[in-house]
Order: sequence, then structure tokens, then C-alpha cells
Amino acid sequence: MSAHGERPGAAGAGPGDPAWADGLLGDLRAAAPGASAVAFSARCGSARVVLATGDTALRGGVPADPDTRFEIGSLTKTFTALLLAEMVARGEVAYDDPVTRFLPRAAAPRPRGAPITLLHLATHTSGLPRLPSGLRRRGMPTWFSNPYAPYSADDLYRALSRTRPRTAPGTRVHYSNFGVGLLADLLTRAAGGPGDGAYGRLLADRVLDPLGLTRTDCAADRPQATGYWHRRARPAWEIPALPGAGASRSSARDLLTTLDALLDPAAVPPGVPRTLRTALADVTAPRIALPRTGDRIALVWNIRPLPGRDLYHHSGGTRGFTTFAGFSPQTDVAVAALANTHPARSGAFIQRAYLALWTLAKDTAAASSPGAHPGPRT
Repeated sequence: MSAHGERPGAAGAGPGDPAWADGLLGDLRAAAPGASAVAFSARCGSARVVLATGDTALRGGVPADPDTRFEIGSLTKTFTALLLAEMVARGEVAYDDPVTRFLPRAAAPRPRGAPITLLHLATHTSGLPRLPSGLRRRGMPTWFSNPYAPYSADDLYRALSRTRPRTAPGTRVHYSNFGVGLLADLLTRAAGGPGDGAYGRLLADRVLDPLGLTRTDCAADRPQATGYWHRRARPAWEIPALPGAGASRSSARDLLTTLDALLDPAAVPPGVPRTLRTALADVTAPRIALPRTGDRIALVWNIRPLPGRDLYHHSGGTRGFTTFAGFSPQTDVAVAALANTHPARSGAFIQRAYLALWTLAKDTAAASSPGAHPGPRT
């Protein structure tokens, strides 16, 4: 086993791993009974583990390892947020830019109150629905395998031109794949124009390559674990019209590298551009405070304030994969978990990954506070 705790096929922590890693991978594997592979990475101060168990397929796969690629679904949105912050740092866009600055006139949405801005899209406060109109109808023949694949950019623009926000922008949080997918499209337009693969190329140039994330991209034709839905193999996920909402793949190692950078932007390698360093800090700044719960939203990231620590978290899913990533800046803790099976109705895998984050952050907090939160909540 290496210094990073890499033990392909292992189901628990080994003798060289920190005590807190013991059993975590096995617990996650138990929470994803339909998966053939589960990967887990974590940081707790200076200690880091990157573990994997199982094979990349139920039949005919190879042993999973820390570099095995999994579809990460909506975790893609956190990379889109980082791309937005990087382009703001360059001065190419501004958070308060209206979406109409970058859209073809014919694609502009019908207004309701104030204009929709890029910040609205990145905080789920645009008022746009979860999905664009027509997507369910067009995707119905492949709904349980690849529902986004038939939906094109032209379909997206037509839907946008017919859409009126449900609420005035900036007044209510409503999770929207439509909104963050549109944000990614607008960023590619601002950087030089849209087109097939434009988002993936821009993300690689501005974020992935500088951070050394060699296993993270939107490519559906590179080797990856096979995804499963009720133990039935699913085709590689395709989302051509909304790649910034859910088209990426990543690995346990790459996700931990990303979380390391978010926890300590000053510690990234010297060759990382200044604009990306700025973005790594800016992307985690709270932007929205939710009424009643006290929770907050940064750029895409959900924030759960707890005594002595904040938990940043996001999850993702496709028809064949479930993923989670989270971190706590005050306690220097980060967790990423990936499984090649669809999200369960119970949310067991995501809940278990969140519990790992919550527990590690609690146990490493400088001091316990009276009335600490009694358990995890996603």
C-alpha cells in the first residue's frame, strides 16, 4: 500500500491508514448494494486516504482503483461554478451580467421582474424550472438509460425562449439543471463561442488541466466503470445540451485533489494561474442564506453551518452512478465517495458519505459546542 492508502480491491483501511479510515469504505459499499465498484477518498488534516473496492463491472471488469473514472452527475455543477469564478477573475464576465448579454436574441427567456443574472443561475435563484420544456418528451424512449442524449442545444434555446421564470429572479431557491446547464453554455459563448464539446474544452483549459485532474472530463468514450440501474448495465451518460449540469466523469483521486485546492487555494502548485487561485477562494463564499434552516448556498455548493464548522456538500447521480463530495474549511476535512449504481430512493449512499464528513469534521473540531447537531442531513 502506498502512502496515500491506495489498495485496489480492498474493503477497509489497512495498517498504514489512519484509524478514522477503518471501515468507512466497507460502510459505503454496504450502502450501495447494486454497485460493482465503490471508491472513497478523504482528508483529515495532513492525513489522506484514497481507497477503492470491487471491479469496474459485475462481469468482465477489472479491479477498481483510485483512478477509476465514475460518472459524477450533478457534481459537474461544482466545476461549472469554479469555471464561472475563474472567468469573473479574468474580467471576462461579471456575476451580475444578465443572461441576455450572451444569448441570441431569439433565445431570450420571457422576463419576470428583474433580469436573470449569472449569479442567479449559479445559486439556483433564477426562477427557471428544474428541466427545460420538451426534455421529458424527447427523452422518454431512453428515460431509464440515457434520457438527456436526444436533447440538443437547439432544443434548449427553443425551450428557453418559451420559458417564463416561475418566480422573480433572486427571490427563491429552486434547484435547476436547466439553470446551471444554461450557465455553462453562456460561459462558452463568453469565451469564444458554443459548439460540440466547447464546454469540456473550456473547462479543461481553465480548471482541469491547471489542477492536474487527468481523470476528469466530459468524455463518454474514455474508459470508465460500467454504471448499473437495478444491476442492469447502463450506457455511458450523454448530455449534449446541458453538459455543465451533469456530463463530467472523475475519480476518487481527482476529487480529493479538487477538495484539497478548495480547502487551501494558497497551497496549489505554483504553476496554477492567479485567476484560478482567486476562483478557488471565491467559489466558496456564501451568497444566499436560506430562511428557517440557516443553511447557505455558495456558487452551487450547499453549506450547512454547525457549531465550530461549516459543511460544504453536493451530490450527483446518473442512471448508473451515485457520487458525493464535501469539505469543512474550519476542520481541514474533505470526503468524496463514488459508486457505480443509480441513486437509491433511500439516499443511503449519499447519507453515509455525508455522515462520514459530519463525523470527521465533528471529531476534529477545535472544541465541541453545546447543542451540536445530533446527526447528518443532506
